[in-house]
Amino acid sequence: MSPDINPHDPGAPLDSLPGHSSRGRLERVLRRGEFAVTTELNPPDSANPEDVYERAAVFDGWVDGINAVDASGANCHMSSVGICALLTRMGYAPIMQIACRDKNRIAIQGDVLGASAMGVQNIMCLTGDGVQAGDQPGAKPVFDLDCMSLLETVRIMRDNGKFLSGRKLSTPPHVFLGAAINPFAPPYDFRPYRLAKKIEAGAQFVQSQYCFDVPMFRTYMDKVRELGLHEKVFILCGVGPLASAKTAKWIRSNVPGIHIPDDIIKRLEGAQDQKKEGKQICIDIINEVKEIKGVAGVHVMAYRQEEYVAEIVHESGVLKGRQPWKPEMNPADAMVAARMNAMREGAEQNQQQLAGIAAQHPH
Repeated sequence: MSPDINPHDPGAPLDSLPGHSSRGRLERVLRRGEFAVTTELNPPDSANPEDVYERAAVFDGWVDGINAVDASGANCHMSSVGICALLTRMGYAPIMQIACRDKNRIAIQGDVLGASAMGVQNIMCLTGDGVQAGDQPGAKPVFDLDCMSLLETVRIMRDNGKFLSGRKLSTPPHVFLGAAINPFAPPYDFRPYRLAKKIEAGAQFVQSQYCFDVPMFRTYMDKVRELGLHEKVFILCGVGPLASAKTAKWIRSNVPGIHIPDDIIKRLEGAQDQKKEGKQICIDIINEVKEIKGVAGVHVMAYRQEEYVAEIVHESGVLKGRQPWKPEMNPADAMVAARMNAMREGAEQNQQQLAGIAAQHPH
């Protein structure tokens, strides 16, 4: 049996392990010291569940976790809670993003409980982009919490079994806590210290912004190791393919926090097939960052190029023959269906009994 399969029942939830915060496979892979691979699901502008399943299917057997994005860029899509409900039903391992922009602490704590009840094992805590970045700038921002206080909130719920009000939880959420980092945004010297604050607040794993400048990332990791932070948190380096030099230039000019060096753009401009070259650049970056001490995995972000994720992971060889878990139907769904059928049968029997009594005692 694989260590990521319940030895008593392959369809049953995993057993708890000492020192683990969740029963999730992502945490197990990281704590075993294996190189983890996560990705992002581009959320649909749709209420059709098939749109989610089709987008998730391209990742089958190639990733250890799928980020359910929470209105990134302050643009509305299907909610991360809704995506997680669909993914957990099919046995996927989602990483539920929570952005503080849209909800206060009451709604967020409720979402954390609901997500854990659905089988979500991983939560990514984000402050969120301002509403002015999206297509509905007239929306009212909330920002009751930020990423730091959100990490603390979920950690208190999990470890202390309490809401922020102090009211006790009958069952706390068992979740693996994540956060985002950006080594490529100024002030550069401050970034490792900000990571330290997130670890103190409760972060157990982090995913970085796109890395296109490996020397800059190495400098960041040098300071991270100097501070001993690589021993306190699992660091996943963000990578992704660029579709063309034109796309790269647009991203560099219009998307804050993404640094794309001139040599990357020149390499794309000089390629006969720029899309193919963009994929190869991503693979080359993975092969560089995986050798950096303290890097525990990669987070592959392939916006509108999701079909390339399997090729990128395969050609980079980072899995070393390991095959991540493939989704299976959640056994809890069968249990719920059986319970509903039993309730219906019971209701029908009651109706028949009442009808019989009524027939015996007509008015």
